[in-house]
Amino acid sequence: MRNQIFVGCFLAPLIMVGCQSAEKQTNSKGDKPNIIYIYADDMGYGEVGVNGQEKIKTPNLDKMAAEGMVFTQHYTSSPVCAPARCGLMTGLHTGHAYIRGNKPVLPASFTDAVENGQQPLPDGTVTIGKMLQKAGYVTGAIGKWGLGMTGNSGAPNRQGFDYFYGYLDQRQAHNFYPTHLWENDQWDSLANPYIFVHTPSSRGSEGNAQAMERFAKSDLDYGDEGFFEAYKGEEYAVDKMTEKATQFIQGNKDRPFFLYLPYTIPHVSLQVPDAALEPYMGNFEEEPYLGQQGYAPHEFPKSAYAAMISYLDQEVGKILQLLKAEGLDENTLVIFTSDNGPTFNGGVDAAYFNSTAGLRGLKMDVYEGGIRMPMVARWPGKVPANSKTDHVSAQYDVMATFADLAGIEAPIGTDGISFLPALMGKIIKQEHHEFLYFEYPEKGGQLAIRMGKWKGVKTGLRQQPHADWELYDLQKDINEVNNVAKQHADIIKQLEVIAKREHGEPVFEEWDFMDKVLSE
Repeated sequence: MRNQIFVGCFLAPLIMVGCQSAEKQTNSKGDKPNIIYIYADDMGYGEVGVNGQEKIKTPNLDKMAAEGMVFTQHYTSSPVCAPARCGLMTGLHTGHAYIRGNKPVLPASFTDAVENGQQPLPDGTVTIGKMLQKAGYVTGAIGKWGLGMTGNSGAPNRQGFDYFYGYLDQRQAHNFYPTHLWENDQWDSLANPYIFVHTPSSRGSEGNAQAMERFAKSDLDYGDEGFFEAYKGEEYAVDKMTEKATQFIQGNKDRPFFLYLPYTIPHVSLQVPDAALEPYMGNFEEEPYLGQQGYAPHEFPKSAYAAMISYLDQEVGKILQLLKAEGLDENTLVIFTSDNGPTFNGGVDAAYFNSTAGLRGLKMDVYEGGIRMPMVARWPGKVPANSKTDHVSAQYDVMATFADLAGIEAPIGTDGISFLPALMGKIIKQEHHEFLYFEYPEKGGQLAIRMGKWKGVKTGLRQQPHADWELYDLQKDINEVNNVAKQHADIIKQLEVIAKREHGEPVFEEWDFMDKVLSE
């Protein structure tokens, strides 16, 4: 610390091997609780009812909050997908993490023929999965991975997960009706045609031949009647995730399990089953989205976005109900949160839904709207019901927290602090961070440090390495409107010292401009 399988062994021979391995580790639950970590994709702080959302219904998450604890100052590790997941998995902030941006393995493509994924976690990485396997847990990851592909070092089965099901390549996850998902290292075909979702700006570009052929056969063009139907399929990926999660929980109920459940909602494209869309039809004034900001078009974009979040809420409800039905409710910690703030493209109107609850910034921003996350935790009899905590924490604290839960030491050299005392309502025993550190080399190069009530921000660092600090007093100015840097030179000096100390040399050349920024 620097700052202070089983899914039914009948499914496949590979999974049977995983089951045998788990039995060698432990045949009884002992005192170890089950852990389920549900990770939404691009869901804003204000997109749950408990945080003030009024237009989108999230009854299951609101009930989960009433039965558990809401964290009001919980941060992701990064304002974008891959580095957020890296920080979560490794317990490292983005000044130390291997993956600091959404860097694809080239050649990159949205097609089935070329599925190379993002930069993989290297061999030797210590992950939450590996840590909990050693502690006697059977581990599963079901949803969006984004940290490596089958056959390379970042594959989830090589990074501590006995079982994986879902998307390996984040680009594939832009389509909720894919031709396939991955089950461990095997392609699991779904009953969907190939759908190329990046239109119209990318229509006719690399990889779009199959989509163009479909349009040619139907003689459709943008906005034509029936055009929007081309972006629908038979099997919705989220349904498959919940189905596999159900099997994993039922198959491992007699042993301690860790289920990492990174759903892909509400990341665009705007795709949701018609039945889920129906309750929102007519609720909003809206015009068709034709794909002008990328991703798939949708005839009713506001209704679709709201319906996607409610669909995710429904799936969370299914998981919680399953735990009760299987008698696991009182021995399972469930955490719900998101990887980063709401998006700005793909037909999403974050301002209309007040998706950040008024916080400044969106996805890819180190302002609060991009990095402060909704978080709800539930564990009957352990986590105080209907409670809130203002404890300042980050997702790179999760590894230390789960080590604490499992009764083991957290790996040496990580940046996290266990928030288990706060989670259990014992805030007086809770250790606190001196600071939280966020380094993001994309979108111009950004840096943020949360230090007590103070928040320092730098942006545009690629072009202006000596950009001035912005400074906000979050106790008085949670929306980061009033820059008080000139009045607090002493705080700025402290931020400079932290930034230079916490930045480690990145592995990839396109991120090394941050070395110059933070070494002078």
